[in-house]
Amino acid sequence: MRALPVVRSLLHRKDFRALYSTRLVGQFGDGFFQAALASFVLFSPEREPNAAAIAVAFGILLLPYSLIGPFAGVFLDRWMRRNILVRANLLKALITVPVIAAVLSGSETVILGISVLAVLGVGRFILAGLSASLPHVVTGKELITANALTPTSGTIAFVVGATTGLGIREVFGGGDSGSVALLLFSVGTFISAAFIARTFAVNALGPNHQLKYSMVDSLRGVTGDLVSGVRSLNSHRDAARALLLVAFNRISFGVITAGALLLLRNTFHQSSNANAALADFAILSGFAATAALTAAILTPWVTRKIGIPHWSALAVAQASIGMVVFAFAATNQNLPLLLLAGFSLGFAGQAVKVCSDTVIQRKIPDESLGRVFSLFDMIVNVALVSGIILVALLAPVTGVAPILYIAVGVLLALTSFWYWNTGRKSIQ
Repeated sequence: MRALPVVRSLLHRKDFRALYSTRLVGQFGDGFFQAALASFVLFSPEREPNAAAIAVAFGILLLPYSLIGPFAGVFLDRWMRRNILVRANLLKALITVPVIAAVLSGSETVILGISVLAVLGVGRFILAGLSASLPHVVTGKELITANALTPTSGTIAFVVGATTGLGIREVFGGGDSGSVALLLFSVGTFISAAFIARTFAVNALGPNHQLKYSMVDSLRGVTGDLVSGVRSLNSHRDAARALLLVAFNRISFGVITAGALLLLRNTFHQSSNANAALADFAILSGFAATAALTAAILTPWVTRKIGIPHWSALAVAQASIGMVVFAFAATNQNLPLLLLAGFSLGFAGQAVKVCSDTVIQRKIPDESLGRVFSLFDMIVNVALVSGIILVALLAPVTGVAPILYIAVGVLLALTSFWYWNTGRKSIQ
């Protein structure tokens, strides 16, 4: 309740409202855009996706977060952020045009992949710019509330945009024509976000200083920071083990995500019934999200009782059982078992992430923490894509690959045993 007066105070600030609106409108449009992409590539009645298509789609979705994030700060400290927010949103709208052209032609070409990657990469750059700009419109104790409010609201706007987009797609007839409608709506939101950002004075959002070193030196510094992060992890083995635990668990999450998409799209439903497959995948995602929320609530309390290593290992151990359940669900085309497996993996993912974040924050010195977390994000995304690639290489188009899923379950069980024994003596 104490936060409510602070939120009201924030919303009375004109500059905060403008920055907040830029984020909400832009991320609402991102929801449209990614709903259109999923509908066109993965849930279109006109095409039957295979594991390779799913791997490419998720690789495109995740690469911007892995590759662009560490470098974004370099440019945000050199260019006027107000100009970044205006021009990057307009650029995002412009790059969406080739995506629309590709969908209209019904072709999944290299141009489509590059264009989508560019749109998402620019979007990541915009989000980083919004975060860097926030201290220029909010100061003092209100900054904590603003940092909690804005990313959460942005995520909600994204989900609302994606959900609304799926409804709009059906109004326009579904299929590729519905995807085109979503993309056109997203272009409108990106342009709107640019015009909102344009209301700021040019220097209103910083940076406040002029850097003296060259761009080459800046980029070299980012690479050096990542190398320094590796060295910090090598010097703090508890943090390194925590990172590896998340990475192994993320591989399994990639496997179940790609496997579930294939199963729902090509086995549980006829290939022509893409809407039913999309609805079931939304339900599965809801189960995983509910599990993550449950884990976030339980983890602080349980770790105080039994410690971080034991809870982390137990969470991964139950996920290994979840992978076996997933194998049975795939073999028997059993949706309730599939939902149970999704809950299990979603629970483990959040529990392990919360625990590992805490270990890294405790063990890594503050001066190295940022670069370690940049490295952490990169490794986690690579692990997730690796799990998806495993399915692409080893699973049939039906998604029925029980041996693969059981093997991943065994890997999780071994990982749990390893972490239980190596972490219990050093992490409290």
